[in-house]
Amino acid sequence: MDSDRLLGDFLRARRHVTTPERVGLPPIGRRRTPGLRREEVAMLAGVSAEYYGRLEQGRERRPSEQVIDALARALRLDSEATQHLRELARPRTVGPRPVDTADQLSPTILRLLDSWNHIPAFVVNRRLDILAMNQVTTALFEWLPHHDNLVRLTFLNPEAREFYPRWEQEAMSDVAHLHAEAGALGGDPFLVELVEELSTESEDFGRLWARHDIRARNQEFVHLRHPQAGEMTLRHETVRFDSAPDLCVFLGEPEPGSPSEAALSRLRGHMP
Repeated sequence: MDSDRLLGDFLRARRHVTTPERVGLPPIGRRRTPGLRREEVAMLAGVSAEYYGRLEQGRERRPSEQVIDALARALRLDSEATQHLRELARPRTVGPRPVDTADQLSPTILRLLDSWNHIPAFVVNRRLDILAMNQVTTALFEWLPHHDNLVRLTFLNPEAREFYPRWEQEAMSDVAHLHAEAGALGGDPFLVELVEELSTESEDFGRLWARHDIRARNQEFVHLRHPQAGEMTLRHETVRFDSAPDLCVFLGEPEPGSPSEAALSRLRGHMP
């Protein structure tokens, strides 16, 4: 992941998935590539085609606020994608930080984690590294390789497509989350290393990463299949802490009286 090219790569990817019809342009003959032409984005944003070309090529990386807003309107970006565009144009400087300092868990967080003892609960950082988990989550994940990180689990684990019945949805959510964090964290070396590892080892990750979808990981439900407990659908919630803004707890709760609650009960039955 070349942090100097993130802005240009994002603009190019969003241009390719934005159709002329979506932005009110009439279709003009057959197009060699999908989406809008550079000249069309430049026209819609009110900038020169030469300037816009420099943005995509990485030769211009500091557009003004007015240009950022105009590009967001031209590409019909939603609020999350627009914020990501701003972060790419105004990256924060992030120096190397020791993992134990960046991801420090306080005793209070660990006590809270243990108090949720009937549902899966685990702590992640912004790269979706799993830093701590309760016993229910351990029973849910322990049979899976790569469960140190949710994205590694999804893309590098051969069992992931069995564990996630809706694997494509889960995979798209993970990648869109990492893209959002790539803008927020700037040159975080740990995130760069993770993206490079996944890009090298997973064609599926590379395919989805190239789309530059932006979305915080906040889907309402997660669908899982455990080899002993069976299938379950859990309502997904997150808890964040003022004292540790880069960390959050993921919670998964079944609908009371549902087959998913019974499956979760079977899972707890396998716990020591």
